Amino acid sequence: MDDRSDDHDIEVEGGIHAYERKISGILDDGSVGFQQPLLARNRKNTTSQIAIVGANTCPIESLDYEYVFVFPNFTFLLFWKTETINEIRLLGRVAFCRVIGNFLEICRYFQAFFAFAGCNLILATAAGSLCAFIAPAAAGSGIPEVKAYLNGIDAYSILAPSTLFVKIFGSIFGVAAGFVVGKEGPMVHTGACIANLLGQGGSRKYKLTWKWLRFFKNDRDRRDLITCGAAAGVAAAFRAPVGGVLFALEEAASWWRSALLWRTFFTTAVVAVVLRTLIELCRSGKCGLFGKGGLIMFDVNSGPVLYSTPDLLAVVFLGVVGGVLGGLYNYLVDIVLRTYALINERGPGFKVMLVMAVSILSSCCAFGLPWISQCTPCPIGSEGKCPSVGRSGIYKSFQCPPNHYNDLSSLLLNTNDDAIRSLFTSRSENEFQISTLAMFFVFVYCLGIITYGIAIPSGLFIPVILAGASYGRLVGRLLGPVSQLDVGLFSLLGAASFLGGTMRMTVSLCVILLELTNNLLMLPLVMLVLLISKTVADCFNKGVYDQIVTMKGLPYMEDHAEPYMRNLVAKDVVAGPLLSFSRVEKVGVIWQALKMTSHNGFPVIDEPPFTEASELCGIALRSHLLVLLQGKRFSKQKTTFGSQILRSCKARDFAKAGLGKGLKIDDLVISDEEMEMYVDLHPITNTSPYTVLETLSLAKAAILFRQLGLRHLCVVPKTPGRPPIVGILTRHDFMPEHVLGLYPHIDPLK
Repeated sequence: MDDRSDDHDIEVEGGIHAYERKISGILDDGSVGFQQPLLARNRKNTTSQIAIVGANTCPIESLDYEYVFVFPNFTFLLFWKTETINEIRLLGRVAFCRVIGNFLEICRYFQAFFAFAGCNLILATAAGSLCAFIAPAAAGSGIPEVKAYLNGIDAYSILAPSTLFVKIFGSIFGVAAGFVVGKEGPMVHTGACIANLLGQGGSRKYKLTWKWLRFFKNDRDRRDLITCGAAAGVAAAFRAPVGGVLFALEEAASWWRSALLWRTFFTTAVVAVVLRTLIELCRSGKCGLFGKGGLIMFDVNSGPVLYSTPDLLAVVFLGVVGGVLGGLYNYLVDIVLRTYALINERGPGFKVMLVMAVSILSSCCAFGLPWISQCTPCPIGSEGKCPSVGRSGIYKSFQCPPNHYNDLSSLLLNTNDDAIRSLFTSRSENEFQISTLAMFFVFVYCLGIITYGIAIPSGLFIPVILAGASYGRLVGRLLGPVSQLDVGLFSLLGAASFLGGTMRMTVSLCVILLELTNNLLMLPLVMLVLLISKTVADCFNKGVYDQIVTMKGLPYMEDHAEPYMRNLVAKDVVAGPLLSFSRVEKVGVIWQALKMTSHNGFPVIDEPPFTEASELCGIALRSHLLVLLQGKRFSKQKTTFGSQILRSCKARDFAKAGLGKGLKIDDLVISDEEMEMYVDLHPITNTSPYTVLETLSLAKAAILFRQLGLRHLCVVPKTPGRPPIVGILTRHDFMPEHVLGLYPHIDPLK
């Protein structure tokens, strides 16, 4: 594993040995110091969606955004994944319906259950095994990882090719297994993984390389590519191109500029065009179940939308309920993830066993609850469609006689898309009984919490939409006599309120819902309910993705400084003295420093006789030092010879390597004679690093660090006659755990 960190180097007792890296919170043995994801002393930070799934421990590295764009056409792969999930899920449901229907017709109920649960268990075990044994980072939705990466956090394997592989096939198996999960979150992660694969020029390990992409191998361009990939994932999953752009702007990206806006818009526009083309091609029947439906997934356009004052009060009520339920949902998810940590940290086998247990529980609930529901006569005019036998459809007969359907099984044993479509529909107000809607809400709400956290790729959008739509339709049924809105529109508003309460997004969710449902007339009500639900939920806790980022222990930098930082200055949180290099340094000194530390930034000092007085030359990165040592561009004399190094080096030699491809100190072979030689560091030194005075407010330093997307921020002395650099600030120095650990008396909670 590539153990990496980006904190500055501390000289202890004049030597370079056993540095205790208190600044970053990560000790030399790889354990986590102050920042422990699940607040357990023996638990280590991992790179899975949930720090509880238990991947290998890895220190966190920051990205370099100090600077150019290539547009990857990965739309077809995203479409293939979306439609493959739909096809396998539909084929699985069709097979389930046929087998179960045959057993139910001859009253073999136990055989029907074992066939249903057995198929689910096999698919669930396949999904869990892929995540547990191949790519633990593929578990969960992946949106928190993408959000953290775009904030400047480079954690091991979160965008690796193996993660991409497991994300695609794990999502297919997980959704087809009947879990209460969605494919939309994993689609965002998939798009980001594809963009990262293109951004690093392919994968040498898997024999997939593209030399023409080597010119774009830097963190800034890769960040833009991954932003476009995340937007493309949303556009492909929801068929909402504008919503994809807004999602990347509002939730995913930490830095935004006008050039990135049109690039993401271009990406999602291509997604929409390719989707439309492939859907039209598949309508000929050559693609099986591919291409069913159009760009509008849940068409609820039912004519004019009229509402009165009682309807507005009902919308406000839905917003408040959605905020309360969303805050409770996030709180319970947090508890479940911490509980699962005790199981998942035991090893991959226990992760798979947990997946199997949740699969059996889901199958028992999905098969057992419909027995409580009563049979309902088929609606008038639905002859030939009710009940659905041996195919995917809206009405499921289950144990009911001919011309009757079981409304609860029509929701539980259907595809998620068909269930949402049924809840959003305005065909019949009494299509689903009040008791059915209540039971389905409890089922989706509870199973969504229990399922999110097991070792499978799982998204939250679909479970949240299902739960919100069910209680929204329930409210619509109860307020039917006094409301002018039909129950389908109440379902849409309920879904919006629950989405706002859990994810705390507004603009992007509003546009995504409108693109999903093709009902622009609902815009004012959707805006109102999203704002209310977000405001109410913010009174309790943070959004679910922010909670996951915090739980993983990722050093995510918010766009604002904490109030207590105004009482501190930059020098209060830096440590020293620093381990620095001279402009012309002995090879042995550099090799020893790289060998005994794992830091990434080293100050370079110009000293006499090259300058009149010591002054800061800049910062040299670890990766660049390794390249310089590997090239063995040394001199026996302590003189400047940077021009010779520049002539013998190529720019691509210093391009950022892909995952696991970078040089390591153990790869270097340096003789004893070479150890006594010198090397000029000036050609690889960033001679214009960002610097701040030691008396600068820590709050201002944090805002500067975040807005500029820095990796290192040099702190220089205010008065002359002192060493030219006081210390180096990294993102770990701004983390509340570090600052409050140094100054506990300023903790606002004490």
